[in-house]
Amino acid sequence: MQSLKVRDYMTLQAVTFTADMSLSAALDKVLTSDYLGGPVLDENKEVIGFLSGQDLLEKLIKVSYMCQETHTVGDCMYKEVLSVSPETSVIELADMMKVGKPKVYPVIENGKLVGIITRRHVLNAIAKNIDLCFKNPV
Repeated sequence: MQSLKVRDYMTLQAVTFTADMSLSAALDKVLTSDYLGGPVLDENKEVIGFLSGQDLLEKLIKVSYMCQETHTVGDCMYKEVLSVSPETSVIELADMMKVGKPKVYPVIENGKLVGIITRRHVLNAIAKNIDLCFKNPV
């Protein structure tokens, strides 16, 4: 399992946002993607934050109630982003994802976003390894 890398299980289809995007525009992006949140990118395509579904939910309740845009992604995003490299081992990432940690990690290489990896991706990697263990018992 140690040899499995994030690169082998990440997706390149991340939903991304910009800091100046309205929350209703961010919601539209989320609703048309498979992910409830994603990285916030600057003009150089570098990750400057992360917007989660929880962040959206908290602020959009107010937008819906008042029928007025009150925040941008930049106001709501989490600025201290935990990320991994494509070469991070899946087992190391699984340890990072324990209790209370993010469910989605941006995958960054040379300062640029190259994909995301989720708990589901990590579980798929573990399931594949378990299948191999039982198909090829030692």
